[in-house]
Amino acid sequence: MISTIITAGGSSVRFGENKLLVKIDGKSVIEHTILKFLDISDEIIIPANDDTREFIENCKSFDMNKVTLVKNGATRRQSVYNALLSCKFKDFVLIHDGARPFIEKSDILKIIYELKTKDAICAGKFATDTIKITDNGGVIVKTIERKNVFLAQTPQAFRYDLIMEAHNKFAHRDDFTDDSGMVEELGKKVYCFTTSGNNKKITTRADL
Repeated sequence: MISTIITAGGSSVRFGENKLLVKIDGKSVIEHTILKFLDISDEIIIPANDDTREFIENCKSFDMNKVTLVKNGATRRQSVYNALLSCKFKDFVLIHDGARPFIEKSDILKIIYELKTKDAICAGKFATDTIKITDNGGVIVKTIERKNVFLAQTPQAFRYDLIMEAHNKFAHRDDFTDDSGMVEELGKKVYCFTTSGNNKKITTRADL
């Protein structure tokens, strides 16, 4: 069984308004994201802030039978943990940013297939730009080899008991920027999955 967590608890400070409610081709960003996962998942759990929760509750573009809304946490990690605790199924979990509405369904299905042989998978892209390391003053101090630089995206997929183990172990820490980092910290292997097409995260208006 596949449980999908779609994070929707952010404040959208850099965007200037709730970016998940901005419309693209007649539907909000969060609608596009939910619809990508709805037919593929056995359940969808969404940790959402108040205005996003109200919007989803009143949304007519999809059936709410598979969707469970939970309270968002003060941080992304806390929001995901709240959603994990609310999962009805304890097999496999996909965790996806609500602000990534362009993920290809074919990629989601491939990731789910990979879960047959892998316990943890991180979607993303290998870097194509030259990578520079800077000091705190913005001065370049080093150029690094880019061939092994992987730019993490979502969805990230896990065996349920593994991601719960990671969240329970690191419940006191909120310095992780994604869930695969927590599993890596456990010393477990996380496998790369290269996404096709555009899987941009909407952060600023320019991203639209």
